[in-house]
Amino acid sequence: MNDARTVLVTGGAGYIGSHACAELARAGYAPVAYDNLSTGHRESVRWGALEVGDICDHGRLGAVLLKYKPGAIMHFAAKAYVGESMEHPRKYYRNNVAGTLTLLETALEHEVRFFVFSSSCATYGIPLASRVSETTPQVPISPYGATKLICEQMILDFCRSYGMTAALLRYFNAAGAHPTAPIGESHDPEPHLIPCVLDVASGRAAEVRIHGGDHPTVDGSCVRDYVHVCDLADAHVLALKYLEQGGIPDAFNLGNGKGFSVLQVVEAASRVTGRDIPYRICERRAGDTAAVFADASKAASRLGWRPNFADLEVIIQHAWRWHQHRAY
Repeated sequence: MNDARTVLVTGGAGYIGSHACAELARAGYAPVAYDNLSTGHRESVRWGALEVGDICDHGRLGAVLLKYKPGAIMHFAAKAYVGESMEHPRKYYRNNVAGTLTLLETALEHEVRFFVFSSSCATYGIPLASRVSETTPQVPISPYGATKLICEQMILDFCRSYGMTAALLRYFNAAGAHPTAPIGESHDPEPHLIPCVLDVASGRAAEVRIHGGDHPTVDGSCVRDYVHVCDLADAHVLALKYLEQGGIPDAFNLGNGKGFSVLQVVEAASRVTGRDIPYRICERRAGDTAAVFADASKAASRLGWRPNFADLEVIIQHAWRWHQHRAY
């Protein structure tokens, strides 16, 4: 019989996965991180065991599931660079789609019923309206977004046919770090705005490159929804509890419900760090929309989820604390 307290966390050594392990442990679960360490960090696994393995490896997955007998899986393991997915789509279909199928098949063999999936607002593509709800058409414009959408569809098909149940969590721009700074965001290369801005504040980079200064926004720069990584972790635990209490398979947006422009992020980071942050306005990127932010009211009503760290300066403070003391 599977242990309802044990949760296999694929990608558990990664940015969001490691924070989910921390929140699972705080909520009384026993997380087991499963990660191939290609982008994750062994040092981030501080709550529960680490099992090194790839989601495409059916035999290794089966051995780990047999060893721990988890009652649930949280699935974060994925390649997640939009630009890279445009250049090397086969890597994304192999890892994200084939890997998720292998994980689902292995979970089915080992009678793991509950599945919480790390999806993305990239499944929506370029929405017609700035405020995005779960009913917004999903028309991804990158292989990364397309693979996330295919995985969503596969998971729902498994739920319909095999008695599994799942929550699909589509989050917007993950940001911040654990408030006590033992873990945080460390990518190579780093694609995300806030750590790139903090690299400039700390002297690791010369300037912030801002793509487009003539968008129809408050200051001409793009507006995005930044959601604290600990709030995302909290949502995953609430989603698991929702499933355990009989919740039906469903998708939920996760975001603050408001947007901040790139220049507002730069200004907030300057206030938090007390340092000047030079920036340069560059040409727009193809496909960039002016403003996108989440309608997360469904997660509030169905999961009981609301962000605890919605203030932009608090998000940046936590990220800055990690940035100054990071060991990896």
